[in-house]
Amino acid sequence: MADVQPTQPRSRRAARVASLAALVLLIPLLSGCLRVQVSMGVSADDRVSGQIVAATVPADENDKGPELVVPDSLTSKVRVQPYSQDGYVGAQAFFSDLTFGDVEQLGQLSAENSGTFQIQLQRSGDLVTLDGKVDLKSVPTQGSDVQFTIAFPARVATTNGTREGDSIVSWKLAPGDVSTLRAEVKYADPSTRSFAGWAGIMGGVTLGVAAIVAALAYMNRNPRPPRPSRRTAERQTEDA
Repeated sequence: MADVQPTQPRSRRAARVASLAALVLLIPLLSGCLRVQVSMGVSADDRVSGQIVAATVPADENDKGPELVVPDSLTSKVRVQPYSQDGYVGAQAFFSDLTFGDVEQLGQLSAENSGTFQIQLQRSGDLVTLDGKVDLKSVPTQGSDVQFTIAFPARVATTNGTREGDSIVSWKLAPGDVSTLRAEVKYADPSTRSFAGWAGIMGGVTLGVAAIVAALAYMNRNPRPPRPSRRTAERQTEDA
């Protein structure tokens, strides 16, 4: 039986995961104070879910705050609704089951900006790294609230953020400044884990076939002599 090979060679997979995705979130700012809250969770299958709040203190009663428009490619995975809380108005986006590639497209939610989140998730084997740079130089320092929180499926090994638990890290980002984000976590590569499971099934099938072949070979190894017919048996008795 031919050897079973993975659908994607390890070298190609390593190149693919060297830089899985880059997230660029444009922070809309119309006027006044700003509130941006980004929270996301990464599953063990490298799927990302979470929400984004983008809001400002309205200049007048007609000011609805910033808008978030979902790219066509993400309409089935992102939902946007109006946001109004604590005197802020704007939009709130909920997303689920995003791949790392999909996360990159979240940067298309807004065309207006006064600052940028640049967030990159990278995988190398079992190591997942979060790197980010947040430029808030043009964001008002008074009354602005900018936060980023991420949860991983395993304990965070190292980070420059604030630990909210073994697997959750948050950053309260300073308006008027540039901040960096860093976190590392180890958990199994889902593509490797999936192949291992598939290989286990194939191994079971192979062993099953081998067992059948071995049983047939054993049964045919010493074939029993054919039983004599009744007439032959009677003749042998007469001769005796």
